[in-house]
Amino acid sequence: MLESFVAEVFSSLPRSDQRVKAQLYARGLLMDGQRKSMQPMAHRLDVDHQQ
Repeated sequence: MLESFVAEVFSSLPRSDQRVKAQLYARGLLMDGQRKSMQPMAHRLDVDHQQ
């Protein structure tokens, strides 16, 4: 369900890597955790925060 919503919202992004990162960002915002900055979200998603 989230994937289809994010796909629709970010469909205007021209590159597929941008759409993938947007999906990760949206998922990170919706996950549990008080801090919504890049490093804590990246840690919860198990990805590099530099992406």
